[in-house]
Amino acid sequence: MKITFVTSNHHKAYEAAGILEGLAEVEHVPLECPEIRHESVAEVAKGKAAFAYAALGRPVITDDTGFFVTALNGFPGSCAAYVQKTIGNSGILQLLSDKPDRSAWFETGIAYADADGVSVFVGRIEGTVVSPKGTMGFGYDPIFAVEGKTLAEMSAEEKNAVSHRGRGLRALREWILQR
Repeated sequence: MKITFVTSNHHKAYEAAGILEGLAEVEHVPLECPEIRHESVAEVAKGKAAFAYAALGRPVITDDTGFFVTALNGFPGSCAAYVQKTIGNSGILQLLSDKPDRSAWFETGIAYADADGVSVFVGRIEGTVVSPKGTMGFGYDPIFAVEGKTLAEMSAEEKNAVSHRGRGLRALREWILQR
């Protein structure tokens, strides 16, 4: 089985290929998809998947990830990519400088589209915002810790085992196996 992961982020396609290995060959296509604004990452991913399938005409995966910081009332939420691009990790840390609560979570919506429609799988991981540590990963990984270790301190295998995207992709994998 071949699935096209439509994303501008090649790191995500690499993670998906690792999790879906043995079940599906993952092809990366950086197709620009319109992105609806919605609080739900699942809804954003679903809209992108419908567009990508219509454009490419073959099974596709899209995703959307939100980074939700409790002390910031869930900000940046589903606008995580934009916030990462504009203020980055240093901006998030500055916003939290006087906040004792550093709890946060990541949530990823993984959408799969084919001729039968669009199905969405959500993965979530709880953690803490910390000072930057580690050199692996991308985005918020250096400032997001799970059980004392940032995602940027984990190998790809360790990260896939615990991450929000990994959880969503494993749910997709199980669904494909049961079809």
